[in-house]
Amino acid sequence: MGDLELLLPGEAEVLVRGLRSFPLREMGSEGWNQQHENLEKLNMQAILDATISQGEPIQELLVTHGKVPTLVEELIAVEMWKQKVFPVLCRVEDFKPQNTFPIYMVVHHEASIINLLETVFFHKEACESAEDTVLDLVDYCHRKLTLLVARSGCGGPPEGAGSQDSNPMQELQKQAELMEFEIALKALSVLRYITDCVDRQWSVSQPPQLAHLKRLHPVCWFLSPGKLQQFEGSRWHTVAPSEQQKLSKLDGQVWIALYNLLLSPEAQARYCLTSFAKGQLLKLRAFLTDTLLDQLPNLAHLQSFLAHLALTETQPPKKDLVLEQIPEIWERLERENRGKWQAIAKHQLQHVFSPSEQDLRLQAQRWAETYRLDVLEAVAPERPRCAYCSADASKRCSRCQNEWYCCRECQVKHWEKHGKTCVLAAQGDRAK
Repeated sequence: MGDLELLLPGEAEVLVRGLRSFPLREMGSEGWNQQHENLEKLNMQAILDATISQGEPIQELLVTHGKVPTLVEELIAVEMWKQKVFPVLCRVEDFKPQNTFPIYMVVHHEASIINLLETVFFHKEACESAEDTVLDLVDYCHRKLTLLVARSGCGGPPEGAGSQDSNPMQELQKQAELMEFEIALKALSVLRYITDCVDRQWSVSQPPQLAHLKRLHPVCWFLSPGKLQQFEGSRWHTVAPSEQQKLSKLDGQVWIALYNLLLSPEAQARYCLTSFAKGQLLKLRAFLTDTLLDQLPNLAHLQSFLAHLALTETQPPKKDLVLEQIPEIWERLERENRGKWQAIAKHQLQHVFSPSEQDLRLQAQRWAETYRLDVLEAVAPERPRCAYCSADASKRCSRCQNEWYCCRECQVKHWEKHGKTCVLAAQGDRAK
């Protein structure tokens, strides 16, 4: 790992042991910000470890200290904050923050956690260590799948470029919407890893939703005039005609999850195939082409299962008394905070999201220390993109070293939005 080592083993253990759940009211506070920075460091270290394939110390620490349930609760808490509190902040007309980055960090927190869970859930031990909160995580993934299915009928990818007349909060809302799409795709991968454990502790019953995702055009594809685009590596790529039949990673995750759910003996014993579920699943047969089977040969077993399913009668609903666990975190958080959304937003406006210039400079210094450029470049899945037009970029802002541009003209056009953040970041670097 050499110079790219972000955390020493002892440091990583201290950060993992310190992870805890925060009330919605404290999101964005000093203590919360410290934990967010710690999570980002753990996240980047986990990606680095997975990249060089030299053990998974972060995953092992999270399992050893029982912190996966804490991550799940934090994930659902920030999801609720984004749905209940963030819209209230955006509706306050006289709220014109000097810098929206403190709010952006809370909005981005969900992406940080789901990315860390995606990295560590590759290992079944991490998945199993979630214990009862895995039900809450499956419920979370179900909400994200519902979003993907709804988006797949919208006719195109989420728009990334905002209007030049947008105020900072409107721009932040657009960034949050774009981020939500990527979060949902990460949740799809997490759900697939959970299905790998379906024969151990739990039964995950979501085949119709996954089948619906496949029946509609895959959400990671978009047909624009004269070209086909595919979402992979955090951006949209134009796909050459010769590559259009190649299975993408995200499509592969859906097929593997379906395979696990439908062919697992445990799932077959527990899942009741109603007429609706049968109808949705049989529509999968149209996608099981020879080209797909060549890339995922095990799907031949799924093809045989569907052929058998077409000839069998659907099962009547079970009338026996059934006791089952239900997800609790979302319900508990909503019960504890019901009717308090306005009060939470008011408190955060006054005490969290209106920092002084000195506080912003100190925070900028901490961000610069957290987001080390050499580490970010090592974990980046692709070449840098222009902050203004999204083209391949080769030039970096000489002052803050954070933003990339393809040409001088784009940098000048983007300066109105980038200027304040650039000055703060540069001041933070000089203060170190």
